[in-house]
Order: sequence, then C-alpha cells, then structure tokens
Amino acid sequence: MKKVIKVAIAGNPNVGKTSILNYIAGTRLKVGNWPGVTVEKKEAIVEFGGYELHFVDLPGIYTLEPISEDEKIAVEFLTREQPDVVLNVVDTTNFERNLLLTVELLEFGIPLVMALNMSDEAERLGIRIDKRRLKELLDVEVVETVGRTGRGTKELLKAIVETVDQSKVPREPTYSDDLEEILRKLKGEAKNATKHELLLELVMRGDKSLEGRKGKSILQAVKDERYAFAHGLTKEVYKREAIADRDLTDKIDKVVLHPFVGLLVLVGIIYLVFKLSFDLSSPFMDWVDGFINDFLAPLSLEVLTALSLPDWFLRFFSEAIVGGVGFVLTFVPLIAAIYFFITFLEMSGYIPRVAFLMDNFMHKIGLHGKSVIPLVMGFGCNVPAIIAARTMESRRDKFIVIAMIPFMSCPARLVVFAFFTSIFFREHSALVITSLYIVGILIALLTAFIFKKIELGGKLSHFVMELPPYRLPSLKSVMLIVWAHVREFLYRAGTLIFAASVIIWLLLNVPMNKPTSESVAAGIGKALVPVFEPIGIDDWRATTSLIPAFLAREIVISSMGTIYSATELTEEKEEDFQPLEVAWEQLRSLGEAVLTSLKSVLSFKVLSLSVDESEYEGVKQVIGEHFTPLSALSFMIFILIYTSCLGTFAVMVQEVGKLRGVLFLVYSFVLAWLVAFAVYNLGGFIV
Repeated sequence: MKKVIKVAIAGNPNVGKTSILNYIAGTRLKVGNWPGVTVEKKEAIVEFGGYELHFVDLPGIYTLEPISEDEKIAVEFLTREQPDVVLNVVDTTNFERNLLLTVELLEFGIPLVMALNMSDEAERLGIRIDKRRLKELLDVEVVETVGRTGRGTKELLKAIVETVDQSKVPREPTYSDDLEEILRKLKGEAKNATKHELLLELVMRGDKSLEGRKGKSILQAVKDERYAFAHGLTKEVYKREAIADRDLTDKIDKVVLHPFVGLLVLVGIIYLVFKLSFDLSSPFMDWVDGFINDFLAPLSLEVLTALSLPDWFLRFFSEAIVGGVGFVLTFVPLIAAIYFFITFLEMSGYIPRVAFLMDNFMHKIGLHGKSVIPLVMGFGCNVPAIIAARTMESRRDKFIVIAMIPFMSCPARLVVFAFFTSIFFREHSALVITSLYIVGILIALLTAFIFKKIELGGKLSHFVMELPPYRLPSLKSVMLIVWAHVREFLYRAGTLIFAASVIIWLLLNVPMNKPTSESVAAGIGKALVPVFEPIGIDDWRATTSLIPAFLAREIVISSMGTIYSATELTEEKEEDFQPLEVAWEQLRSLGEAVLTSLKSVLSFKVLSLSVDESEYEGVKQVIGEHFTPLSALSFMIFILIYTSCLGTFAVMVQEVGKLRGVLFLVYSFVLAWLVAFAVYNLGGFIV
C-alpha cells in the first residue's frame, strides 16, 4: 500500500491555487462543498514517487485569525486534519502582501513548500526573488511556478515528497523580545500548542503590560509583529528593476473601473455572457432532449418489447428511467457554457473588478458587488445562476443571493406568461409580462431584506478587495474546472432531479392503464383545490398540472392541455420505429445544432429566449374556457414566485443544504400564495 501524503493548498484569493491544482490533478479534480457550508471545496488524489498525494485546496484567505467562514475552515483543517505538508501558493507580483499569510502558516509548524506563482508576470515587471536565500531563511522548499501554463508543477510534486521524506520542519517566525518572552511563558502552560495557537490565546486573553509597552491593542501589536517579519524577509530576498512602461493592468482598469464607462462595459460583458451561454447551449439542449426521447427511449422500448416484458414496465423504463436521465442531461450544455464563461472571467481577473465596481450600489441592499453576475444570470436560468453564486466569499451573502435568484424570471416562465397573456391580455401582453418581471425583482429585494435580518443578525460581512493583474487563462485549466463542476452537478443535483422525475412520472401514471383523471397525481390535485381556491384556481385539473410543472415551468401548458382533455384512456397508434433511420436523423440534427449554435453568435438578439406560441395553439381554447383574466393573472403570479423548478431546488439543496432548501421551498410557496391571494381578491374589487 502506498504511503498517503495529505497536502493542504493555502494562499490569498486570486493567486492561482486552482490553476496549479488543475495541472497537477487533471481530470481527477473534484469540486464540492465543505461539510455543512456553501464554501467551495476542490480536492484531488495524485500518485507520484511511490506516494499517494491527497490535495485539498483551502479557501482563498488573507489571514488565519479566524473571523470569516473561509478562515475558520482553513484553521480547522490545519489544526484538526493535521496535513503532512502545506503548499503555500504566493503571487510573486504581490510578494510582501502574500507573505503575511505565509508568516501565519509558519506559526503552525507544519512542513511547508512555497510556490512562487505567476513568476512569468513577475519577470515582465522586473521582479526577482532570491529563492536560495528565501529557502535558507525559512528552511522550506521554494519552487517558481506559472499556474496558467503548468510550469513548475512537477518540481512542486518533487519538493512535496522530499519535504515529507526528510521530515523538514520550517523555521518559526521570530518576533520582538517582549512578545517572545510572553509566548515562552504561555508555552510552559500549554507545551503542545503551536505558536499560532499561543498568539490566538494571547489575543483572546489580552495582555495589559504588552499593550502598555506597545501603545496599541494586543491584536494590532501581533499584526504589526507579523508585518515586520514579512517586511524584513522581503527586504532580504525581493528586488525590482525599474520598468519604463506602465503596467497594462493599470491602463485597462482606467476604463473598466470608471464609474460610468465601467458600468457600460459591465452591461456589455454580462449581455455577451448571457447571450453566448444560452444561444450556444440551447441547440445542444434541444438535441439532447430529442436524442433521448426520439431515439434512446423508443430503442429501449423495442429491445424490452422483444424480451416480452410487461407493458407497464416498458412504459416505466422508456418514459421514466430513460426520460429522467434525459431530463438531467439537458441541463449539461447550459451549465457547461455558463460555467465556462464565469470561470474564464474569474481567472482573467475581471470578476473581482465587478465586485469593486458594484460594491457601493449593492451595499444599499446589504450585499457585495460580486452578487450582480449570478443575479443577472438568473434571468437566463436559475440553475447555473445558483451554481455561479459559489464565487461569493461569505456564507451569508451566498445564501441571500441564492434565495433571490429563483425570483428572477427565466425563459421557462416566459413561455407560460406569453401563453396566458396571448389568451387573456392580448392587447396588453407586453405590459403584463414586464410587470411580472418587475414583481419578481421586487420580491427578490424583499427576500434579501428579510433574510439579511435573519442571517448573522443582518450584518454585512466585510472583506479586503484585491484586484489581481489581468491574465489570459489557459483553455485546459478552464475546461478542467468546467468538467469538475458538470461532474459534480450530475452526481449531486442530477441524482435528485432524476429521482424526482421518476416519482412524478409514477404519480401521473399510477394506477397503470387508467386515465390521467384517475391517477395519484389527480387525487393530489383534487385534494389541493381548497388550498388554491382562494387564489382563483378552483379546478382540480389546474392544480394537478402544477405537479409536473415542478419539473420545468413550461411543462405546465402541455400538462394542462393533456389533463383537461383526458376524459378517457386513449391509445395513440405509433409509427414503426426504424433505428437506423432515426439514428441518421439524430446525427443530422446534431450537425444542425452545431450550425445553429455558431450562427446564433452572429445575431445581436438572444435567440434562445424567443417563444413559439404556435406550439400551444391547440391548448389555448381549452384553457380559455376554464380561466378568467383575474384567475389567469393569479396563476401567473403563483408560477412567478413559487420556486421555479426541480433543477433549481436540487442545486439549492446542493449549495445550502436540505433543511434550508426545503424551508425556502415552503417560504416561496407561502409567499406565492399570499401575493396571488392579494392580486386575485383586490382585483375582484377593482374589476
């Protein structure tokens, strides 16, 4: 059995930790959340030199005090998990600032390897680090790396193994005589405590004598001691030559961070990300849906029929199992596309600038500027928008943003709005739909106001904002992260979506060989009538249609048409399935999807958000007879506010936990009912 080496990767935000791990781990990179929190966790297992290296990427932090959730996670991992070695990734272009965290890591006494990352950018800026002197002073292995290209990653693996083999312990930082004397006394009381733990205890206890001598608080005194050590170390090993040309980053920032021009750039970039993500992925989503339902489902039905299996099993397998898998897979192109652009922007250095640009405005609603992007993405699809909220550092901010996203109307709800307004509000459809979007935004703001009072006592978390230099991320690095997120979605949220899809199919089809009006779902719909009657929905067929609508909002229309017209069981005569012909047709459709995806890039409009009302013409007459304009408006309000779909609920559970996910589901249902009740009853007085 190979010896296991547990490696903790630590560093400031935006220093390239993930890029280095990408090149070390490749497709073995795993993305998830730390237990019990929404902070993202990246890890991988790599074999090297006869060892099995377990890498765990700690959250990007500036200090190990600990105060924020990210800092607590890092400190708990270093103290409880006791890694064999810490890989400290340092941004060489911001060497002294990064050393402050290095000093704290040295206080833990854990073997340490230092990666001087972005060494190529440092060279262009005339920065030189004396690696040999740095190694002598700290007694650690030092390796120059370029995370974007993977340069130096093999040397890092070698340095990690050598550090463990030789049981290298780094030299602890030394502070002033006064502080060291106090620490020696504390050490006598707690012999096994690390220097970091002793300093933390000292800060918590307080020391009036030291405060008096230093003329400042004990916390500030300790911070100053660490800074002095980092500053002295920098003086020993850091040199920078004069560069005549102004840094390109400063030139770009004059435009990107301009109060007015920067906002225009942000709007343009968000539009491009929004358009490219949905237009590029939409044809492939349609193709995946068609491939599963038009080819794999009938093919499986043919195979199982040849085995003389019962009819109920044939339908269950082809429609529920194969169809459920297909429903999960239709999300993959969109999630891959949206995460590609989000990852690209984050690794390029633009996302921190969005946070900086929008920070003052978002502070007015109790959030940070980084929340803008996932909120805007919610108008395209709530599922990847919630996943994109992982870029938020604070647990509080993540939860509030994730709670706001489901109220941003996605295209699936637009289909429902367009359908109902074309029947009941044809002359004012644009006004009604616009009003619904505004209502959704107002509900999101109300939710933020409520939840920020609940979460952490309503306090806005503050963090240091550092703007890294602009970089061109490597395609390989971006794609590895995208694949890790897609794989995580399929494993976590995908399994929940699939299971719920099967359950909903059973509700609509049990007992077998009976009309939909006699199904379990119909029974539930009839039982729900008293709940929905006060908001104008008093027909069991309408309430029953909300059950399959939980899969996807646009399903509500076809479901209503099916349920309203299903007075008796009818069997449709199916055409003979020709596998080779259908396979060729699917191959041709894939080619068309590729062409459509590429052509959509050349169009200014977001083509994937267009609504084809003709698809539902046959249902309009049926629905028009069973709704009034007021009950239709109430129904749209309910669809707008109640958590958008199963995919949204699944990723929400993945990101914030089952309890919070279910509680939010209840919250959105109650809120949707109350608003719909107010609209229906107040509207009754007006009309």
